[in-house]
Amino acid sequence: MVVPEESGLEAFSRPRLEGVRRALLGTDATTTELPLAYSEESAARIALRWRELGLDAVFTYNDEYAMLLMRALQDEDIRIPDETAVIGADDLMIGRLLRPRLSTVRLQLPSGRDLAELVDNAVRDPGGTPGTHELLGASVVHRESS
Repeated sequence: MVVPEESGLEAFSRPRLEGVRRALLGTDATTTELPLAYSEESAARIALRWRELGLDAVFTYNDEYAMLLMRALQDEDIRIPDETAVIGADDLMIGRLLRPRLSTVRLQLPSGRDLAELVDNAVRDPGGTPGTHELLGASVVHRESS
């Protein structure tokens, strides 16, 4: 998994890394943490070592890091997805414009309206039966890069 080198993003990247590790429990897959600075030069350095790393798939912190790495891998003639599958996160529109189109994880976050309704219901009916609400969802969007 590609994780950002930039400080301050750990609060977001660590839970994603742990989610990948949990998803791989019970499989033969291993997790390799790849720090990547948000620059073409950093992505190029990783791409130069890609074949020696022996990785055939990569999940990146987000779609932007995925696009950076994808371009660098392609510059090194690493075929996506034939040699390496790439998947990002956040489902940015620009990922659909790439070739191959970027596979991603779409996160479903609650809207401000959803949260306001929960608070409003609790205030209007404080003794009411508690409800169950999914506040965070995630789904994989398979496209051409994986």
